[in-house]
Amino acid sequence: MILELVLFKNPPGMTRDAEMEAARAVVPKWLANKDLLRKHFIRSDDGYGGGVYIWPSREAAQAAHDEAWMQSVERRTGGRPEIRYFDLMIVLDTKTQEVKEFA
Repeated sequence: MILELVLFKNPPGMTRDAEMEAARAVVPKWLANKDLLRKHFIRSDDGYGGGVYIWPSREAAQAAHDEAWMQSVERRTGGRPEIRYFDLMIVLDTKTQEVKEFA
């Protein structure tokens, strides 16, 4: 299991409302991706936006974030996103007390 962290610098002055609108616009695309297990849209106070994705494999993540996708982010934000991949070992849910381990 792979956790992918994607970060990009938002254009100067981009508001949370504008970022929410942009995020909502791509929700159908991500819902249609059969490999994607979960996506969290994130935003920081210092102007960064991005996503935290959970994928079954690094190959699935890289297929979704191919060169065409990278260029679309660059056109929208003025810079290429930074992507990091992590081996997702354990997920726990404090509400349900469920703990999942991944080989």
